[in-house]
Amino acid sequence: MGDLQRGKIIHNLIASKTKNDIHVSSTLIHLYVHCADIASAQSLFDSTKNKTPAMYGIMMKGFIKNKQANKAIALFNEIQNPNDVHMLLLFNSCAQLKTKEALDLVKKISKQIPKSFYSNPHLLTSLLDALMKCGDVAHAEALFYSSKEKVLSSYGAMMKGYVDNNLSEKAIDLFNEVENPDEVNINLLFNACAQLKTKEALDVVKEISKQIPKSFYSNPRLLTSLLDALMKCGDVAHAEALFYSS
Repeated sequence: MGDLQRGKIIHNLIASKTKNDIHVSSTLIHLYVHCADIASAQSLFDSTKNKTPAMYGIMMKGFIKNKQANKAIALFNEIQNPNDVHMLLLFNSCAQLKTKEALDLVKKISKQIPKSFYSNPHLLTSLLDALMKCGDVAHAEALFYSSKEKVLSSYGAMMKGYVDNNLSEKAIDLFNEVENPDEVNINLLFNACAQLKTKEALDVVKEISKQIPKSFYSNPRLLTSLLDALMKCGDVAHAEALFYSS
C-alpha cells in the first residue's frame, strides 16, 4: 500500500473528529500534493474554513508542480497578506507561464512588495528568473545590479536567462564576475559556450574544465554539459577522451 492510499484511509477514519483541526488538514493537504493527487488536496483545502498561510503555500506549490500555474496565481490573489514564500511561488508560477500577462503581474507585484523582502536571496532569484523567462532582460539586469548582496543562485538565474534569451556572451561575462562558482554556474557556462559554437567559446570551456575540481565530474549533468559544449564547439577528440576516461 502506497503513501497516498494510507493517507486516504487515515483521512476517512479521522475526518469527522478532526474536521476543524488545521494541523491535521495541513498535513493531509501536503501528503496529497506530495503524491500528486491535486484533486483531493484541493477538495480538502476548499472545505477547510480557517486556512493558514502554510496551506496556501502548499497548494500553490502543488499547482506549480502539476503545471497549473494559472490556478496558483488565482489562489495567490485570495491571500490577504502574502508573505515572501507566497511571493516566491507567484514568481515561479509566472516563470512557468512565460506570457505577457505573467510579466505584467510580476512587475505589478514586485513594485508592491516591501524592499526588505529583497534581502531574501531565494525571493530575489525567483523574481529574476520570472523576469528572464518572460523575456524582460533589461528589467532583470537593472534589478540584479542594484541588489547589494548577490548570491550564487541569483548569478545562476541571470546566466540561465541570458542563455534562454540567446545572449550567451553576456552569460560568460557574468560568470567571470562570480568569485567561487558552483556546479550550477559552471554547467550554465558550458551551456553558453555550446550555444556560441566558436573557437573563443571552446577556449573558455577548456580553460574552465582544467580549473574545476575533479569531484565536480561526478555530477552527470555537469559532465554531460561539458561533453555537449566540446562537441558543439568541434573538439570531438577532447570530448571522446573525457567520455572514455569518466
